[in-house]
Amino acid sequence: MTKTIYILNGPNLNLLGSREPEIYGTRTLAQIEADCRKLTDAAGINLIFRQTNEEGELVHWVQEAAKMASALIINAAAYTHTSVAVFDALKLLDIPIIEVHLSNPSAREPFRQQNFISPAATSGIFGFGAVGYNMAVKAVINLTNNQNNQWN
Repeated sequence: MTKTIYILNGPNLNLLGSREPEIYGTRTLAQIEADCRKLTDAAGINLIFRQTNEEGELVHWVQEAAKMASALIINAAAYTHTSVAVFDALKLLDIPIIEVHLSNPSAREPFRQQNFISPAATSGIFGFGAVGYNMAVKAVINLTNNQNNQWN
């Protein structure tokens, strides 16, 4: 059975490359997806890569990942700081969850100190820019290929 990794992205990430490049870098979400797809294709893993500006749609996709994915990588973007609904959906998952952020939210504005995603995540990768997605994919590939790995 082919393993599937979901990478879910929240609001405004469709504007990467042009939105505040001094914070988020110049790589577009399409370029990040292409980088991730190279890694998953080489490992023989299916990749579902999505972005939405709608909280309910993100919740729906997390619920879908609970049934279909062997791991979830999520950049909930602004919903990180506001969405109990996304947190509740993530709590349904019995798979590795890696939270990714291009910047380091804890080094930014005070309102970004609230994080509803980290308590539900297995781990997080923050502040490495677009390469953080590659780091997450490589970690998931390694961990899902190691059947004896204990996450908890």
